Amino acid sequence: MTPGDGPLAAVTRRSVLAGGLAWVLLGRPAVADVIDVDLELVLAVDASGSVSQQRFILQKQGYERAFRDPRVLRAVRSGVTARIAVSMFQWTGPHMQAEVTPWMLVSDETSAAALATAIAGVPRKLYGGGTSISGAIDHALGRFGQGTYKGARRVIDISGDGANTSGRPVAQARDEALGQGITINGLPILSVEPMLDLHYRDEVIGGPGAFMIAINDYDQFAEAIVRKLVAEIAGLLPQADKGRG
Repeated sequence: MTPGDGPLAAVTRRSVLAGGLAWVLLGRPAVADVIDVDLELVLAVDASGSVSQQRFILQKQGYERAFRDPRVLRAVRSGVTARIAVSMFQWTGPHMQAEVTPWMLVSDETSAAALATAIAGVPRKLYGGGTSISGAIDHALGRFGQGTYKGARRVIDISGDGANTSGRPVAQARDEALGQGITINGLPILSVEPMLDLHYRDEVIGGPGAFMIAINDYDQFAEAIVRKLVAEIAGLLPQADKGRG
């Protein structure tokens, strides 16, 4: 008997042949099915040192309430597939990001409420380390393709109250994301840096249909994020000017 002709080898060959036959019959490998969605949306939430705990809570509550808002759900239902995939993380320095939620599907009241509950249940994980919008973009970029969802559009949504002060130039990170067909939208909060909207306009946002909604203070965050999500999900430019809202 030559090597490779024993009983074990015969069983192995039969298993390989059976597996190959199954692949041919099914027409695809045994992997999880990809779910088409209208939008893959990554939400990047500022947790840098300039964001007090009270301000962070206002951001968190704003996102939670937004996904319970019927206007957001109507926007989801207006799409071709009537579903979107959403992921969220907190960010500060160039290599300081913390997951809030993995990719979650939103298609109805139950799934939207599940996302809202998940956001509400995660505490603040970062408290300083600089303000690196470029790091947030790089981290968000790495999230696409990790889940089982395939979006007709891919959007990074960045909210924050400070300009990029650490990590590589933010315009460089933005341009790399745009090169992969990803749109970056912004929600600059002007309470700390009154001209932050100009920084977002010139160096942060970009891509097909890119826009920003600037607000003067965190108290306006909840309503602004609803308007922003509705525009992003529906693929429409908001009525607000690209400058200050």
